[in-house]
Amino acid sequence: MGVEGGMRVAPDAGFTLLFGRCEPDVHVCVGAADRHVSRRHGYIAHEGSRWVLHNTGRMAIRFPGSRLVLGGQQAELPAAYTPLFIVTPRQEHLLEVRIATGAALSSREALHEAETDNSDKWKLSKEERLLLVCLAQRYLRQEPHPQPLTWAQVAYELDLLQPRRGWTAKVASYGVKTVRERLSGKVHGLTEKEVPPPIGNALNHNLITELLVTATIREEDLALLDRSDGP
Repeated sequence: MGVEGGMRVAPDAGFTLLFGRCEPDVHVCVGAADRHVSRRHGYIAHEGSRWVLHNTGRMAIRFPGSRLVLGGQQAELPAAYTPLFIVTPRQEHLLEVRIATGAALSSREALHEAETDNSDKWKLSKEERLLLVCLAQRYLRQEPHPQPLTWAQVAYELDLLQPRRGWTAKVASYGVKTVRERLSGKVHGLTEKEVPPPIGNALNHNLITELLVTATIREEDLALLDRSDGP
């Protein structure tokens, strides 16, 4: 689906869906007013048991997050809703892809009136929550290009809140490492063997991202940094 419409294709149709700037030559028009988008920028085809995105244009196509499919490359598409972005110097042009499999959503049990599930996916102790909110506060404040605080910064801020707790950089580092290890069997990217060097802040960044997308920590948790709950 592009901004001006789209097309639905069955996997057994043997059909190659073309997308790009030149509306007469493609099935889904994307970036019609941007000459950085190729006339035929790419195509999606069913290959074996999977749908595959092929980038035949010059500019990269970005998956949600930071994964890029460069010109001449291809990537398997998940059986889900995936917004794709053709990245140009002017802007990012949206191409929406939805791949259905199994039972259609309309056939599932509807839960229109059910209570929203507000439970945290990952359980954190009171101290772990304070520690991780402090570490992730730049993300929670929606700062541009956020990074985790350093261990020294975390220790300094928590020591101001809880001067009798004995917060140090080592204590903060160990506390976060404990949470990463607890989640590592279920979440990818929390151990050194899963992240290529240089590791830098990647492990903590991945942990924070997981806690944010699962709403385990939320913006309102920043209030924890405004007061002390005890020694």
